[in-house]
Amino acid sequence: MRRAWEVVASGPLATVQDLGRPGLADLGVGPSGAADRAACRLANRLVGNARSAAVVETTLGGLVLVARGDLWVAVTGAPCPIQVQGRHEAVNTLLRVPDGAEFRVDAPVSGLRGYVAVRGGIAVEPVLGSRSTDLLSGLGPAALAPGAVLPVGDETEEFPAVEVAPVPPPADGDVVLEVVPGPRDAWFTTEALRTLVHESYEVTADSNRIGIRLSGPGLCRSEPGELPSEGMVPGAVQVPPSGRPTVFLADHPLTGGYPVVGVVRDHDVDRVAQLRPGQQVRFRWPRRPAPG
Repeated sequence: MRRAWEVVASGPLATVQDLGRPGLADLGVGPSGAADRAACRLANRLVGNARSAAVVETTLGGLVLVARGDLWVAVTGAPCPIQVQGRHEAVNTLLRVPDGAEFRVDAPVSGLRGYVAVRGGIAVEPVLGSRSTDLLSGLGPAALAPGAVLPVGDETEEFPAVEVAPVPPPADGDVVLEVVPGPRDAWFTTEALRTLVHESYEVTADSNRIGIRLSGPGLCRSEPGELPSEGMVPGAVQVPPSGRPTVFLADHPLTGGYPVVGVVRDHDVDRVAQLRPGQQVRFRWPRRPAPG
């Protein structure tokens, strides 16, 4: 019997993700991939997969799967309550799910996205070298739905030596993000740049894998003109005509015509992926190194 997951419920959104399709922007293909890359890599490490193996990314839990064949799994990212055949289990640890058992991932107490890795990886057909679902372009497998079957690959790596990873959960309060100014910070007034790093913004419900949209004080431009479309990256803080920033995530557009006032540092982009609607965000410029 081929090992697999059978999807009973998918929650608000569950997709297959790996580390995406980097390096194809010249072909018009976005990177996509896991929104919280560190959590994805950790889940694969716990089950002994290659770091690029495909996992299931959940959004606010609600995922119910049934195992076909005995499966070894791990859940990382947002700390979701987990049940294996009605028995509560812990996140960030290696778990065995027997053939026919129900596996539940409920809503997390903090954070937004959970990562369910299975030993052998999710073996859906890759597209352009990746099994990731890109919700903006439509590349990759469809979002999970009841009745779908996710094949599980062969166990090619050595059995994992680490059974538990003591990592802190995502913050459930205010979050401070380090942002590098530019490339179009000169298009904003001095007061706008001061506002960006001295005021709080709230994550709105109009956020997704493309980016988080923020409410709060508007940022006034000093340049009234229009920009030709420019390349975008994860973490880019783009400012549309409303003046309220948007921070791009994994499924961001490749180009955009609104000015980017700054870029969230790479090590903070995974934290952006775990922000929930209603959380407060503050930005700060990088600290300058001490002289000498």
